[in-house]
Amino acid sequence: MIKSMTGYGRGAAEAGAWRAAVSVKTVNHRYADISVRMQRRYQFAEERVKKALRAYVSRGKIEVQVDIESGDEAVVRVRPDVAVAKGYYRAMRELEKELDTAGNITLEFLAAQPDVLVTSSADIDEDTVAWVCEEAVRKAGAELNAMRETEGGKLAEDIVMRAGIIGERLKIIEERAPELSAVYAEKLRARIADLSSIEPDSELFTARIALETAAMADKCNITEETVRLRSHIDQLVALAEGRGGKDTGPAGKKLDFLMQEMNREANTIGSKANDLKITAEMLEIKSEVEKIREQVQNIE
Repeated sequence: MIKSMTGYGRGAAEAGAWRAAVSVKTVNHRYADISVRMQRRYQFAEERVKKALRAYVSRGKIEVQVDIESGDEAVVRVRPDVAVAKGYYRAMRELEKELDTAGNITLEFLAAQPDVLVTSSADIDEDTVAWVCEEAVRKAGAELNAMRETEGGKLAEDIVMRAGIIGERLKIIEERAPELSAVYAEKLRARIADLSSIEPDSELFTARIALETAAMADKCNITEETVRLRSHIDQLVALAEGRGGKDTGPAGKKLDFLMQEMNREANTIGSKANDLKITAEMLEIKSEVEKIREQVQNIE
């Protein structure tokens, strides 16, 4: 099944005193661009977070938020720098004297001053922290993929429907193609009759018509292009329905390439056939190909 590149997932895990909460958001992007936001003191786990996530997402702009908490109060130590606090206190008292004013120097005021309260990290169990992060990523990745597969299913339905429209238009072209020689011969007959002194019923006239018609028929033969386009339609439906053969990896890049090929075959058929009816059908085909191409941009 194809997956959309747009989705959201959350997950949480805990072990001992450690707990990690992860949220993952993905949007369209040509390559895999993973951005992880987490507290600086836990950034040693970032690469393991990315590695765990790559098991779920292979392409897209991926934003990961990791929040880590600990029930162990000793993980972060807070201590007062008494010397700094005394310095602030003496400075405030000196200002009172100089300005001849009275103030209320409270503990809250002193604690709010820079460097009075100093934080430091205790030893962190890095393996446990990394494990809870990975476990939270796995849960978030599973939820993310469920959402992406749901949207991917809707995209697949639309693609298959439009592939059916293209197939119907192509059938009209395939039925029209054998008539091109006769249509061209009739146009050529009328044109030569207007411009030439050759008698319309003469042997020379008939031979000239046959020669020109054969040359034009060969030049305007679109069998090869219609066969290839029909093959592309079959491949398109197979990929959309998850029938990609042995290689069941992400289908987005394959579908994008297929759209380019289908558009090229459509252009070639339109230019070679040089027929108004076929051109009209080919414009409809190109319109559907462009609509599918827009959908494909959101497929992993």
